[in-house]
Amino acid sequence: MEGETQGSGLELRLLGEPSLIRGGQACPLPPSRKTRALLAFLATTGKPHRRDRLCSLLWDLPDDPRGALRWSLSKLRSLVDEPDRPRLITDGEHVSLDLADVAVDLHALRACASGAEPPEQGFDPHWLSPFCDGLDLRRCEEFQAWFATERENVRQLQIALLRRVAEKAPPTDRVAPLRGLVALDPLNEAVRLRLVEALMRAGRCGEAEEQRKLALATLEEAGIGAPAALRRPVGERNVEPGSATVQHTLFCTARDGTGIAYACAGEGPAIVKTANWLNHIEYEWESPIWRHWLRELTREHKLLRYDERGNGLSDWKVADLSFEAFVNDLESVVDAAGLDRFDLLGISQGCAVSIAYAVRHPHRVKRMVLVGGYAAGWAVRGDPDEVARREAMITLTKVGWGQDNPAFRQIFTTLYFPGASHEQADWFNELQRVSASPEGAQRLQRALSEIDVRPLLDRVGVPTLIMHSRGDSVVPFSAGRGLASRIPGARFVALDSDNHLVLDSEPAWRVLVDNLRDFLRDPD
Repeated sequence: MEGETQGSGLELRLLGEPSLIRGGQACPLPPSRKTRALLAFLATTGKPHRRDRLCSLLWDLPDDPRGALRWSLSKLRSLVDEPDRPRLITDGEHVSLDLADVAVDLHALRACASGAEPPEQGFDPHWLSPFCDGLDLRRCEEFQAWFATERENVRQLQIALLRRVAEKAPPTDRVAPLRGLVALDPLNEAVRLRLVEALMRAGRCGEAEEQRKLALATLEEAGIGAPAALRRPVGERNVEPGSATVQHTLFCTARDGTGIAYACAGEGPAIVKTANWLNHIEYEWESPIWRHWLRELTREHKLLRYDERGNGLSDWKVADLSFEAFVNDLESVVDAAGLDRFDLLGISQGCAVSIAYAVRHPHRVKRMVLVGGYAAGWAVRGDPDEVARREAMITLTKVGWGQDNPAFRQIFTTLYFPGASHEQADWFNELQRVSASPEGAQRLQRALSEIDVRPLLDRVGVPTLIMHSRGDSVVPFSAGRGLASRIPGARFVALDSDNHLVLDSEPAWRVLVDNLRDFLRDPD
């Protein structure tokens, strides 16, 4: 493991209160906080620094910064150097710290959090301590800015590590790492939900209900809307009214460390539904917009679906919200679920993600169903009227998405579901609110506008069924026909509906179901 000793017996701890240990015995650090701060800075950055940089970081004029630096270096050299092994390297202009043979807890944390080392080997609870506790230097603004950034970086490493530990642990052993995650990220609804579920699986339902109530109170105090799964008391979750189908909510980590929520329900051959705008795997289970889809898809299949990064129970605050990240998330989910071969269902933008995945992994996809999809996003299609309308909607998202008044979200609802009943419209309005933040909704719209998988269409080599509503106002009917004309051997079905997602009250729903069942019954 990175940072392990190679016979020196020297250990440097930067998590918690900084300390230096030699041969199992603590070595007193200099009482000067700036000297200890210098040690932490050199050890954490792991590279040479110019002397004038270190002086400006920790010492101010009119004092003698270079003299203060020399004094601090002399104190550190007496601690870390050996007679035949100098570790503090200095020359006329640069200073560095060679810790190649020193065990540094921060280095070990980095290795485990990044996946370079398995978390079950050598995990130390000490790694969850705050970075350099008590080392604040309020009067050194430059150092303090670096220190605050590094403390947050360490917190993110700790979160990533606990996620790995929770994923590797058996379901009944996930309570401890999830408690740690809640402590580090108390406003993360997905983490709160995971802890409640882990307690339920461990048979600790009373404690699970207490944690659920605590989560609601904490999120409410912060002004964050709790997901539907947390609003339901323990014992009433994940079961659709009138159905014996139980949904199991799980979590995995994407390649860049983003937490992705996914769910499994039903029994039979696997069908994977790619994420689309907008999803919430818990809230949809009760929704009159989605529940007929879920009932049909779990009738003879094991259904796996997930929340796209940036919405639902997956991480909302993500740096990368790109099409490539969407495809990578699908890869992460099916790998985490241990699926080998499966049918693939794409709806709306999920069609483009499905196409890209099927081209990359043709051996894993048996058949592909695409509903209401497109190969090129609205910015790529470039229709002036559509672009103007979409830009206006992004502006409206910025202005009114997060308001309690659903009037702004109703614009989206009317566009997506012009035939919705009052109940269905209310549910979709609420789905938008709980699925994404105003900022996330804007970023998602931008990301989806730039999708372009047209170069991949003639490379699709799996049997494909394409269905599209004739009156779809969100994705033009011509976009669905275009997919069918370019994907080799694709079967196309036109649906007599004005809704982007067909509702169960429409005759088109029966047509969709009959074609879906017929297609999925075809020999593999």
